[in-house]
Amino acid sequence: MTSSGSSIRDRYFPALAQRNFRIFWTGQLVSVVGTWMQNIGQDWLVLEITGSAAKLSIVAAIQFLPMMLFSLFAGPFIDRFPKRRTLIFTQSALAILALALALITATHVVRYWMILVLAFLLGMVTLIDNPTRQAYVIELAGRESLMNAVSLNSAAFNTARIFGPGVAGLLIELLGIAPCFFLNSFSFLAVIGALLFIDTPPLASARVVEGVRDVLASTRDGLSYIRKKSEIAVPLVLMAVVSTIVINFSIFVPTFAKITLGKTAAGYGFLMTSMGIGSLIGALAQAVRSKAGPSASRLFGAAIAMCVAILLCGLQRSYLLSCVLLGFAGFFMITFATSTNAIIQLSSDDDHRGRVMSVYSLVFGGVTPIGSLYAGGLSEAVGPALCMTISGAAGLVFSAALLIRRRRLDRNA
Repeated sequence: MTSSGSSIRDRYFPALAQRNFRIFWTGQLVSVVGTWMQNIGQDWLVLEITGSAAKLSIVAAIQFLPMMLFSLFAGPFIDRFPKRRTLIFTQSALAILALALALITATHVVRYWMILVLAFLLGMVTLIDNPTRQAYVIELAGRESLMNAVSLNSAAFNTARIFGPGVAGLLIELLGIAPCFFLNSFSFLAVIGALLFIDTPPLASARVVEGVRDVLASTRDGLSYIRKKSEIAVPLVLMAVVSTIVINFSIFVPTFAKITLGKTAAGYGFLMTSMGIGSLIGALAQAVRSKAGPSASRLFGAAIAMCVAILLCGLQRSYLLSCVLLGFAGFFMITFATSTNAIIQLSSDDDHRGRVMSVYSLVFGGVTPIGSLYAGGLSEAVGPALCMTISGAAGLVFSAALLIRRRRLDRNA
């Protein structure tokens, strides 16, 4: 790399100067393209088999059910086992599950109940994988570069969101759905290979989890720690409500594309690509200004703006305008999620970080079963467009109310 390139990297992307983070980030960039392809393929497969928004929402609910039920109890294990070894295991399991879905789809034996079973197994693995990856970032990049690393992870995720859905939509049109799943399975080799080259010393406690009482005691300790620290608790409460009501894009977008706009899989894929472009811009913007650190004003402002974008999207029927509004929704969603992630990690100590991030996984993804059933049921009852409008309005009211309450408390403190 030239000195000019190094200067730009060190100034705007200091996390990439850390060898371990750079290797892991590169592997993730490859893998998440496959993940997005599988997400698009699975959603479209369910719609082709069932033609039902409600049944699509059940798949999403089943996939995130383990996270909703068991996230709190995953934290003690994450805090006590080496994260690198845990991630090698979980990434290998995810590759096997993707391959299984590919095989049953390619051989035309796939049934709705099979998708539900695989979705549940995927959720069980993700229960450990997601918070472990989140908590591992600080070990890879260091505390000073954490905000930058979180933003770059979001940038990788959303770069994949740009290419993955569009490629998946075209693949489905040309070759069918199964290739999306095969490519995702192979993509996990990039992350597994990266993890094998990383040499971070394990920071996990040497004491193993000794039994149910030990897990429950450790979980209670983590929740008590969060409750006592408002800088962690408030962002988590906001994330829980907004995730449940507003961040239901796996239901909103395919049903809005197919039922309201009358688009094919390619049309759906490019709507998701528009979200990915907005999200990537948001992630890069967060990375560039990461030295300033996360802020509460950015957190609340992004939540409110995202809700407004979803509300407006439901009020119109233009495909082009839908792409633009979903792009704005993606921008502000990533700003909101990245700010929440960085604030709670920087506010947590090393001993509790795994448990804090398991709660973050619960309120970000674990509420998906509730949110998916809500969005799917409401879409069936009133239509996808009105569902988006109602959800955006409800999220806007709650975010604004919590912001007003927080400012009053700060003023009285």
